[in-house]
Amino acid sequence: METRSDTRHSQREADRAARAEDPGVLRGVISGVTATVLVGLLLIVGAVAIVPKLMGGAGLTVLSGSMEPTYSPGDMVVSVPQESYAIGDVVTFQPVSGDPTLVTHRIIAHRAGDEGVSYVTRGDANGQDDDPIIEEQVMGKVIYHVPYVGHVSMLFGQHRTMIVVIAALGLFGYAIYAISSGVISSRRQKRSEQSQRSEGHDLIA
Repeated sequence: METRSDTRHSQREADRAARAEDPGVLRGVISGVTATVLVGLLLIVGAVAIVPKLMGGAGLTVLSGSMEPTYSPGDMVVSVPQESYAIGDVVTFQPVSGDPTLVTHRIIAHRAGDEGVSYVTRGDANGQDDDPIIEEQVMGKVIYHVPYVGHVSMLFGQHRTMIVVIAALGLFGYAIYAISSGVISSRRQKRSEQSQRSEGHDLIA
């Protein structure tokens, strides 16, 4: 009985030592962490480049502090066209019809006139209202934003779409590789442990 107990104890200690020395365990942990980071990056890429296109909207970089603390310079807002807009909505619009310059401010009032409904907007950090705008000047409502990502967009300029697509494909491919490597390593580790246990049982018998 004592010999059998000692053998089992020795086998457990050997298993622990083997797991501690096996580089596959560390490799699996690193692969898991890497995969998690890559999935997070893929989600950001999707939120910035893919989702806006699917929703018919656009991702825009905040350039000024007029909407602080809601949005800060360098944040990216995603504006999507809506059928109607309400007081409290943050919208992206052209201050002057036909001018490509865009502003993102909050609707604080609306008025009915001969030309239809007009909106009064103001930046959260501003002390005065903007000039009234009509619905045709409104590009869309901000439905979400991603902090700091606008800095990256400004850095790459006109090439950002191509770079984002290439980066997304690369991250996706590496994520699949990292996840599959972790799974394979885990399965090998389990088979090794099962083999060691089987050998231990043979010794006891």
